[in-house]
Amino acid sequence: MAFEPPRRLVRALGETAPDGDDWLERLPGLEREAVQSYALTVERVQVPGGRSSLVVLVRTADGTPAVLKLAPPRARPGSERAALAHWGGRGAVQLLEPETPEGVLLLERLHPDVSVRSLPEARALLEAAGTLRRLWVEPPDSYPFETVAERTGRQAEAMRAGADADAEVAPLARAALTAREELLAAPPEPRLLHGTFRQSKVLAGDRVPWLAVGPDPVVGDPAFDLARLVRDRVEDLIASPSGPAVTRRRVKRLAESLEVDQERLRGWTLFRAAESGLRALRVGRPRDAELLLEFATWL
Repeated sequence: MAFEPPRRLVRALGETAPDGDDWLERLPGLEREAVQSYALTVERVQVPGGRSSLVVLVRTADGTPAVLKLAPPRARPGSERAALAHWGGRGAVQLLEPETPEGVLLLERLHPDVSVRSLPEARALLEAAGTLRRLWVEPPDSYPFETVAERTGRQAEAMRAGADADAEVAPLARAALTAREELLAAPPEPRLLHGTFRQSKVLAGDRVPWLAVGPDPVVGDPAFDLARLVRDRVEDLIASPSGPAVTRRRVKRLAESLEVDQERLRGWTLFRAAESGLRALRVGRPRDAELLLEFATWL
């Protein structure tokens, strides 16, 4: 099947591609090889798709609807496979093939065009939070996952560099970095986390109503996972004159519903919003940066 990778994927990977990376150029060949290896019939490429992988809707040899996912090494597809195997379909999409080549995942088909974002906001938050709760399990004894400290340590280095170069954002960056240090000083019992959870990562399924997809798993404080959900629909929050008050109520409501310490949730929400805003500045997305950094000031 001849195809062009979705523009969203090309743009997002272009922002993070290391020098000499040729994964996008090799992608059509990788897709053909996977389709042939598993005797798949291709229906279509999911558009706009994700920012870190190609998602292809396929059918297996016996006609079962499935998803073929192809991801570059920097998206850590091996970690995703390990997390999905550990969850075993509880709260997350199931693996159809436990052993696949690096960067290739064959998954159960959900309803790719129906996420909890299609629900009214209050119901969407409720359903998303319920899905997230099911994912917070003890990690396996030996696991290939990053810890929250490791992942945010890399991010903190880039934030410090950005703050040094831009005096306007320096106070917010320092506040976020201080919050991280305090949160890591006394962490709760670690859990396996989705890592990049938000409403659009929760899709309608057949065996249960909602299932999570696309984890970038990490081990650590559940409040870190929940923090990304706090800022969902950030455009609507920024546009609302009551945005700051709504955000504070959301922090309180989500913390109480998932039995997470409210101050830990507020701190990780601050760090993750500031980190995302500064990263958006670095890669030339000023509009996204403006929204995220304004949101971070509310915390």
